[in-house]
Amino acid sequence: MKIRKKGLLAITLVLSIVLVTACSGKNNESSGSTVPASSPGAESTKAAEASQSAAAKENDPLGKYDTPIEITTARGMTGSMKFPAGDTIDNNVWSREYLDALGIKVKNAWTADESAFDQKMNVSIASGNIPDLAPVKAVQLKQLVDANMLEDLTDVWNKYASPLTKEIFTTEGKITLDSATFNGKLMAIPAVVGAFDASTLLWVRSDWLKKLNLPEPKTIADVVKIADAFTNQDPDGNGKKDTIGLELQKELFERNSGYAGIDGFMFGYHAYPRFWLKDASGNLVNGSIQPEVKAALLKLQEMYKAGLIDKEFGSKDTNKAAEAQASGKNGLNYGHMWNPLFPFNAGRDNDPKAEWTAYPIVSVDDQPARPGVTQSINDFTVVKKGYAHPEAAIKMLNLWVKISNDESLETSQKYGVTPDGIEVFKFAVLRAGFTNGNLKMHLAVTDALKTKDTSKLTIKQKETYDKVTKYLSGAGTTAEWSMERIYGETGSFRAMNEYATKNLDIYNEFYGTPTKTMAAKQATLDKMEYEVFTKIIMGDPIDNFDKFVSDWKKIGGDEITKEVNEWYKNK
Repeated sequence: MKIRKKGLLAITLVLSIVLVTACSGKNNESSGSTVPASSPGAESTKAAEASQSAAAKENDPLGKYDTPIEITTARGMTGSMKFPAGDTIDNNVWSREYLDALGIKVKNAWTADESAFDQKMNVSIASGNIPDLAPVKAVQLKQLVDANMLEDLTDVWNKYASPLTKEIFTTEGKITLDSATFNGKLMAIPAVVGAFDASTLLWVRSDWLKKLNLPEPKTIADVVKIADAFTNQDPDGNGKKDTIGLELQKELFERNSGYAGIDGFMFGYHAYPRFWLKDASGNLVNGSIQPEVKAALLKLQEMYKAGLIDKEFGSKDTNKAAEAQASGKNGLNYGHMWNPLFPFNAGRDNDPKAEWTAYPIVSVDDQPARPGVTQSINDFTVVKKGYAHPEAAIKMLNLWVKISNDESLETSQKYGVTPDGIEVFKFAVLRAGFTNGNLKMHLAVTDALKTKDTSKLTIKQKETYDKVTKYLSGAGTTAEWSMERIYGETGSFRAMNEYATKNLDIYNEFYGTPTKTMAAKQATLDKMEYEVFTKIIMGDPIDNFDKFVSDWKKIGGDEITKEVNEWYKNK
């Protein structure tokens, strides 16, 4: 099964404990005064108390409606969704909790298979009949805003979002909420993507490094040297020249597939294709057309010509590229922190001696290599214009935040993953979590490994610690090995922590919804870029890059650049 960015959901996120307390109204009477119950003043006091109590309840982030309200939504169904006996997408632990805790009855206006969901939502938008609460993509959000079909959530967010909810949505600054803000108005609840977890890493077969007596990679020159050795020095010891130096796949960018792309190599040349970056004048420029990209493509071309890159990468999707790794033929690639879960686990099953180690990406010169991270948010939840209770969406989100931060085993198994492995958390309509949970997991687990003190670990951290120690004791399976390779002392988050402590990540400066010309031309530009870059790596003249830059500008790039800078100045 192919795992993309959403495959990060397979990794447990750690959330800290929080208590969300209800506000309570108090009558502000003069000290020492008493009013007989039968007096007119007593009646006024009672009325004031009732009014104040009602107001406090109304403003409560988790206040329950006295008379239940109904809210309609739409749900995407996936093959991985399984239900406890008797439950359905219409009646489950989360739908019952919304009603019991908040007085909100969730009704699914319609459901659709995940593959057809966007198309069905497009039909709903075109007909002007979306559910009260609708999950949409960035392009759909822009359409709905332009059509004046959405409620402005600015005031209800400020009034009803709990302190912890607000903290989650500002962990990475203003980026998350800004992505759903139009002309100063919050028009949707954006997904919290956790951009940091998508930072690119350099993965190396460290057992091959040791066997061939090679140093750990510190520069691009080291990467080339390792790729050459893995290609020509028979690292698997079978007497044949059948191993791959640097594995790539036809989608070209690992940000799309999570594995075997050119992003990390590009970043080592300080090149950032498909990123918007600030130039010396403070304007935004597109990274795909900068001279650093040309230099990186030239080096990749040299490596391909020398046989150091998989000759067949242009026809291999991610799964096909992963097959080479699973068969023990690949030992070097750029990927993400979760690659021990896919595809390294398959190679480990076939060869228990295979050892993969993640390193920070390396530079071509004396300047540090800085991984590019895109905060592009593509998933939003909107409220239909005219819906009487827009605050209900915020309350439902607050409820998720409250419950998911309860570290008790009982709560985790009731609302998260049941003891028999059913992922009931998927039934929640709105979800959000802290974006630094995986790094916190690594730091907590490694500290416990050093001190042997597990008393400070949360339940989820202790579960991971147990898996890591089980592997280290020699009793673990591939599953425990994967956890150790991610969260252990020399796991992928060791490199990720280096990025964090040195503040190395570079963020894409554009994170708004697609501009008008983007919506019309970006797919064409991306296709052209992919084709030109692939052909250059495989041997086309490097000067074709200059023609690509010229064509990119003419076909729509200059207009997009203008629109992006207008957004940047007004955001």
